[in-house]
Amino acid sequence: MTARAGLRQHVQVYRTVRSAHLERARALGGVTILHRSRRYDFDPALAEGVHLVAAGPWRTALLLLRSRVSTLEVNEPLMLSAASTSLLAVAASRLGAALRGRAVRVVTYAIENRDPAPPADGARGRWRVVRARALSAAVARCVDRIAYGTPGSQELYLDLLGRPLRRAEQRLITTAPAPCSCAAARGPGRPGSVAFVGALEERKGFDVLARAWPAVAASHPGATLTVVGSGRLEELARELAAGTPGVRLVVDPPRPVVHEVLGDASVLVLLSRQTPRWREQVGLPLLEGLAHGCAVVTTADTGIAPWLAEHGHTVLDPAVGPGEAAVALGAALDAARPAAGVLADLPEHDGRAAAADWLRRG
Repeated sequence: MTARAGLRQHVQVYRTVRSAHLERARALGGVTILHRSRRYDFDPALAEGVHLVAAGPWRTALLLLRSRVSTLEVNEPLMLSAASTSLLAVAASRLGAALRGRAVRVVTYAIENRDPAPPADGARGRWRVVRARALSAAVARCVDRIAYGTPGSQELYLDLLGRPLRRAEQRLITTAPAPCSCAAARGPGRPGSVAFVGALEERKGFDVLARAWPAVAASHPGATLTVVGSGRLEELARELAAGTPGVRLVVDPPRPVVHEVLGDASVLVLLSRQTPRWREQVGLPLLEGLAHGCAVVTTADTGIAPWLAEHGHTVLDPAVGPGEAAVALGAALDAARPAAGVLADLPEHDGRAAAADWLRRG
């Protein structure tokens, strides 16, 4: 819903908002989300009851200036596309707080694990790097408290922004999910069932999965693949579903359907691979698969790869080809890891929720 009432004491300023943000806001309570746009996976049904306000940078600043905000959460400093908005939001909230004789705490949650502005050649390239570094450092200096979601993110931030962040409280709270509330009520995933959830794009490895699946189906009669998502490779997914028994495509379903798919699956696959401008920070489908008791087959291009490997999941080289992917998927199906075993490895409290609680705690 779009709200017009005054802002809550805890405000999150995000460039884009997605279903996971809405679910978290509902659980936390007392939160306003100011955002510019919605992600492809935004489920309007989850917005009911969430104090959600669509606003550009200047309206965001005006709302913050007029409101009694105690905690302001901004996008992480290395998210360059949001840096200017974050700086404007911080300035407005702190000015408003000062005029009222109050204080506002600026917090952020960091999961970036790739330098967004690596060294570049040429005058223009070097200028872009200098500008990016300055923007990130400016946001970092505003931060009072930062929670890192992965060890890789913490290492990157300390390397790139250690000095600007030296006054901030810092804590590593590994992003591992708690069991989903619907997972406890279900039995083990259906044997031989694999799920892919996410954008149907090369960066998510869907092209590799599509080429690998016929071999998996041939070696494991009765194996099924449910593909959930949308994107530029949607036609490839439709062709795979139309020409291969046991393959089903579900395009942008509501959240309850995603839970049903994951609850039915025994294996979750996401073969992410880095591009010049992107690297999988965590991979929400990985967390949701774990929360439903799925064994995971993924690549080292996720920030939680060390945790997954430590807990017996399959972590492949990001350059994995269809043949290797088929072997890995076949092995995961043969292992038939019980959902109860996957769930037993998860923390009692969701890592992201624990980070949110720490960030806003007095």
